[in-house]
Amino acid sequence: MQIRSADPNRDAAACVEIYTPFVTDSVVSFDEVPPSVEEFAAKIAKLSDTHEFLVAETGNKVSGYAYAGPYRERVAYRWATEVSVYVHPDHRHEGVGAGLYRELLKRLRDKGFRIAIAGITQPNDASMALHMSLGFTQVGIFQRIGFKLGAWQDVAFLQLELAPDAGPPTT
Repeated sequence: MQIRSADPNRDAAACVEIYTPFVTDSVVSFDEVPPSVEEFAAKIAKLSDTHEFLVAETGNKVSGYAYAGPYRERVAYRWATEVSVYVHPDHRHEGVGAGLYRELLKRLRDKGFRIAIAGITQPNDASMALHMSLGFTQVGIFQRIGFKLGAWQDVAFLQLELAPDAGPPTT
């Protein structure tokens, strides 16, 4: 498996292919309509400018992706980032998600981010286990926060301190 920065033109179609079942067949994503390849390419480009967007390749095919983006827009949140990871079903339980996250979190630390946040629709034991194995801790659950597939959904929020011993920011 190779992990690299995503290229909007090269990787958007593969990422949409991985993401679409999470939109259409599950509550993992609260999107209700899958994005177009063009929309996804724009997302890769935008997030790559300020944060990170990575893909994993297994056998020269994208097997998963992970990205970070702004947590919230207010300026005091600029050292926090929200992270997500998606893995192709043929490559689950192969370490793709953990490998992507390890590299993503390293790059975010190098960029000076202090906190990574993840929101996980419940129940999702596999995603919870992945995040916890990387040091995330659960900080709360928003109950009945989203309505999808005919039911109200809960979302657990987890956080990871990327730089726990860092003092105040210098910028």
